[in-house]
Amino acid sequence: MNKDQAVGALLLVGGIIGIIIYGWLLITYPLIMLQLTAFIAVAAVGLIIAWIGYTLATTPPPKPMEEIEKELEEELKTLEEEEKEEKESETEKKEEKGEK
Repeated sequence: MNKDQAVGALLLVGGIIGIIIYGWLLITYPLIMLQLTAFIAVAAVGLIIAWIGYTLATTPPPKPMEEIEKELEEELKTLEEEEKEEKESETEKKEEKGEK
């Protein structure tokens, strides 16, 4: 059994034990368990909403498309110039070999 399978088996057993314990507590203390369950569920939803809000509030806005297009055009020009220079240097090398 590899590590992932062992963790999976442990989660399976832990989940089943948790369900059994929750069922026993629900039968033994029904009102407090229902209140506690409802509170935890509402708190979890509230925390998820708060996390989404925090993420939206702290993430910088994306660059405008015009700025991205300008950067891509500049990069394309640079690449075209480099390619042109490479072709010129290859042509010069061929000419030098032809003269020898």
